[in-house]
Amino acid sequence: GSDRILAAMNRRHTHDVYLRILDKLRAAREDIAFSGDFIVGFPGESDRDFADTLALVDRVGYASAYSFKYSPRPGTPAAASEEQVPEDVKSDRLEALQQVINAQQFAFNKQTEGRTLDVLVERAGGRDGQMAGRSPYMQAVNLTGDESMIGRILPCRITEARQNSVIGAAA
Repeated sequence: GSDRILAAMNRRHTHDVYLRILDKLRAAREDIAFSGDFIVGFPGESDRDFADTLALVDRVGYASAYSFKYSPRPGTPAAASEEQVPEDVKSDRLEALQQVINAQQFAFNKQTEGRTLDVLVERAGGRDGQMAGRSPYMQAVNLTGDESMIGRILPCRITEARQNSVIGAAA
């Protein structure tokens, strides 16, 4: 979310360019959902830079996201930087970011309750009589069924939202 950190990471876009692209995608398809990847604690990241990241996450409203603490890669300019962020600060920032992302993910999952989504059934689930698949939004979906469903795209009514998945029943 911070243009200064994006530039330091050699990203070729800015915060505003990214948001404009997402706005165009939303205008073209209202039901679109976004996933993102975030690194906290990149060398030189200030409290203000991190606040910019939180503001971006809040503005976008991600259906899912992956977030990590920066870790040095030998031979890179960032690894040699004298502006390394202390490990405890990285941990605190990661926890704060994940709280926001988790709330957004649960809210997204919750808004699919009661809807019927096409689910690609991928494999047997973790319990007897349970299958696991993915919704068009890449949500993990657990549903009652058998192995004859594997590889099929089936309509599934979402009955319950959880933090990292949804529960459904073949419609």
